[in-house]
Amino acid sequence: MASLMKFSNLLKRPNISPVICGSGKRWHNHSTGHQASSETSDGGLNFDLTAQQIEIRDLARKFSKEEILPKAAEFDKKMEFPWDIFKKAWEIGLVNKHIPQKYGGLGMNNLEGTLVTEELAYACGGMQSGILSTELGQIPLLLAGNDQQKKEYCGRLLSEPIIAAFCVTEPGAGSDVGSIKTTAVKKGDEYILNGQKMWITNGGNASFYFVLARTDPDLTAPKSKSFTGFLVESDLKGVIIGRKEVMMGQRAADTRGITFEDVRVPKENVLIGEGAGFKIAMESFDFTRPYAAAGAVGVAQRALDEATNYALERKTFGQPIINHQAIAFLIAEMAMDVELGRLAYYRGSWEYDQGKSNSYYASIAKAFASDAANKAASNAVQVFGGNGYNTEYPVEKLMRDAKIYHIYEGTSQIQRLIITREHLKRVKMGLILKRKLYNAGNLDAGISLQCVSEYWIVETVNNDKTLCIEVKIVALD
Repeated sequence: MASLMKFSNLLKRPNISPVICGSGKRWHNHSTGHQASSETSDGGLNFDLTAQQIEIRDLARKFSKEEILPKAAEFDKKMEFPWDIFKKAWEIGLVNKHIPQKYGGLGMNNLEGTLVTEELAYACGGMQSGILSTELGQIPLLLAGNDQQKKEYCGRLLSEPIIAAFCVTEPGAGSDVGSIKTTAVKKGDEYILNGQKMWITNGGNASFYFVLARTDPDLTAPKSKSFTGFLVESDLKGVIIGRKEVMMGQRAADTRGITFEDVRVPKENVLIGEGAGFKIAMESFDFTRPYAAAGAVGVAQRALDEATNYALERKTFGQPIINHQAIAFLIAEMAMDVELGRLAYYRGSWEYDQGKSNSYYASIAKAFASDAANKAASNAVQVFGGNGYNTEYPVEKLMRDAKIYHIYEGTSQIQRLIITREHLKRVKMGLILKRKLYNAGNLDAGISLQCVSEYWIVETVNNDKTLCIEVKIVALD
């Protein structure tokens, strides 16, 4: 590991060369196409990564090539969590990246984190999920924890290679978070926690959990005020860790059910206060859904690269199969989806880092990239033909690993509901603006509306002059 430098040293060392990852050459421009740039000449649109972001990405790529890729098939077959690899990732700063510098961390932004996610998923979706899901468990703390909570838990995360887990999903509450039945009843200075969670990534490895529980017994109360978020130690009496689930794909990740039986949680472990939990969970998803999209893009890129390399080498009718239009079109479709998926998660991350509401773009990225990963993996198997169905080749694993992106962090159907909701919010705001502007009586001519991110650009002609008004979209009932 001496050759791998910690992220904290990135600003102290020169650029490193892009690293080849996977079984062959990487065929996309992502490895060399982004030039180091921290600003644009005119302040306009810029697709360049900064020099520091390129170094972060390349260091993650190097780690993936040297540590994850050679052992991906082994851990998939053993269905074990790669503790040794996790510890190495922890040592060089691949995890805990978003802990603020105030608490001893690197303070990376959302986009920088997604760059790491794509590179690790390229080598193995299961290891990426297992290693980086600790950050999903940390995000509620970073978003909503008070100073004392952050000092304590961030200090622990940085001082030793421990894991956090996100405990929200239940047997009867997956996409419908509002149906959670786990309860927390306050008694004195403690809350008594009872209930069952399922499909918890790192459930058996975590030192502490973020747990969402109902604190308002009134089932008719608004869900936005009915749930509370807790930091719960995994070794408390009454915490029962279930068996490891045998999964279709991403088998290196540890997934289990967790049961809470009269677990006594100190009131000091409540995030923000009673009733704030639902909002904390939803805002956590806004942060992490670009990550899920980035992981899916990593799997899709790997599928594209494997299929391309195979199609260049495999010959039928006296020529490489990539020369056959049927195969070429499959490759082209995969390439299109990979590039668009990457742009989508870039946008979702960028919106978050700009301090904007990114629900719309995060859900678009997650939904599109999930489809892209599954299509690319399926197409890769098709390009490989019979070999693709054989476990001796890597693409069948990609196909198994890809499916979960349609399910976790909100199903693809839930993402489409969110997209529609956010889209209609913009439409509704546009109609309201148009009506109010006309009713104001100061418009002499037609009006045009254009939605740009979370703003409506209202242009109208008044007294032969073009008037442009920028109006921020607000929450609508």
